[in-house]
Order: sequence, then structure tokens, then C-alpha cells
Amino acid sequence: MENEPNISSADPDPGVFATPPSDAPPTPDTAGPEPHADPYPFWSYADLVVFFGLAFPCVLLGAFTVKFFLWVFHIRVHSLALELVPAQFLGYGFLFFALYLLLHVHYQRPFWQSLRWVRTRPGVSRTVLYGFVMAFVVALLGAALHTPDIHTPMKDLLSDRSSVVLIAIFAVTLGPLCEELAFRGFLQPVLVRSFGPAAGIVLAAIPFGVLHLSQYGGSWRHGLLITVAGIGFGWLRHVSGSTRAAAIMHAAYNFIFFAALFSQGGNLPSTW
Repeated sequence: MENEPNISSADPDPGVFATPPSDAPPTPDTAGPEPHADPYPFWSYADLVVFFGLAFPCVLLGAFTVKFFLWVFHIRVHSLALELVPAQFLGYGFLFFALYLLLHVHYQRPFWQSLRWVRTRPGVSRTVLYGFVMAFVVALLGAALHTPDIHTPMKDLLSDRSSVVLIAIFAVTLGPLCEELAFRGFLQPVLVRSFGPAAGIVLAAIPFGVLHLSQYGGSWRHGLLITVAGIGFGWLRHVSGSTRAAAIMHAAYNFIFFAALFSQGGNLPSTW
């Protein structure tokens, strides 16, 4: 796995596939374009189908692996979250190993730079602030939509303190990392190339919202709120040219809602 490049603020998105801060086509300089320069993104819709088609089998494989481990060692867990989170962790691992093979072996391109995991402006502190602001905007929108405080599978997972702590750690670390690499790093550039920035950002956010519907009992309001958050993450990905920035914003967004959860004594806010 390649080391993360050391990027100066003057060049927010360098690397082997250098582009402007957005995913717009690069502006040719006076010397003319490179004769054999690869387009970005260099992968296709067929690659998207393969990657997202592998998502469910990888999750199932992760769940089977965890259950097999618990069965072999006669381990009983007292909370569903203690089984589901490791299963999701392994599922992500299998899925992104497949993506690594696609980028690094098939295309012979670096994994992290290809998905634009680069340092760039804005800095970490401002990116975290964007995540906090996004959480505030989503909370206001949830209030305006009169989002119901319904019983959801997510509340079942947050049934005890150990589950809350485990899910909170996952939600501000591995979750944003993997989701942003998939939706803003891999999916969004192809959609922006085909439909333009605004439509591409929205189209990448829609399946992101749909992915989370099952956690909230199919509530369309919750799905809409998460889609709006996805649009915010996609906007930062586009203007900064950095999937890393979008992941930090996503982690800060999730942190705010878990902070609210702890402050309310374990009662999950209805808008999350």
C-alpha cells in the first residue's frame, strides 16, 4: 500500500493523475497536453458494477467468518453489535482488497492516489468545522421535516454501553474512511465526468442515502437527511480534490451525533 503523499497547499491534488481541485477536466497549458496522459478517472462503469456488485457477497463473507470464529472458539456475545461491527469490518476489508487488486494489479495504478486520498486545503481544523456545520444543517432540516422518533434497527444496536462505544469508534474511523473511498473516491468521479459536478455529486449521494435506509427502518426522511449529508461530503470532495477531506468531514459529522447521544443519556436523536 503506497505511502500518503506529502502535498503542499499550493497544489491541492497532485500525483500521477494531476487534476485541478475539482474533478473537472484539466485545462491544457500553452505547451499542449501530454501525448499519452491518462484520463481521470481511468476506470469505467463496468468497474463500478464489479465493485458494488461485490459489496453484498463481501459483507456475507465477513459475517460468515465472524460466526465461524465464534463457533470454533465457543464465544458468546451479549450484544448484536459486538458481532455485526467486526463482520462489517471484515466485509469492508474483503471489498477494498478487491478494489486494490483492480487499481493496483489490473490498471497498475497506486491505490490511494487514484482515489485522491491526498492532503489539501482546507486544513483538518476547517474540514472538521464543515462536518459540525453539516450536522447542524441536517438537524435543522430534520426538525423542519418533522422527522419522527421511531423505533429503528440502529436503536436496537445501541442497546448497551459497550455497543454504543464500539459503534461510535467505528462511525468516526473505519466507517467514514470506507464509505468516502467508495462513494466519493470511486463512484463520484465517474458520475461527475458523465453528468457534470452538480448532478454527479447528487447522483453519488443517492445510493449513499439508500445504503443507510435499512438502519432506520426504511424511513424516507432519514434516507433524505443522509443523502443531504452525502451531498455535503461530495461537495467538499469536488472543490478540494481530496477524498481524505470528505472522510474527515464525514467523521466530524458522525462525531456530533454520537456526542448528542452521550449527552442525552443514550437516547438517539430522531434526526440521525
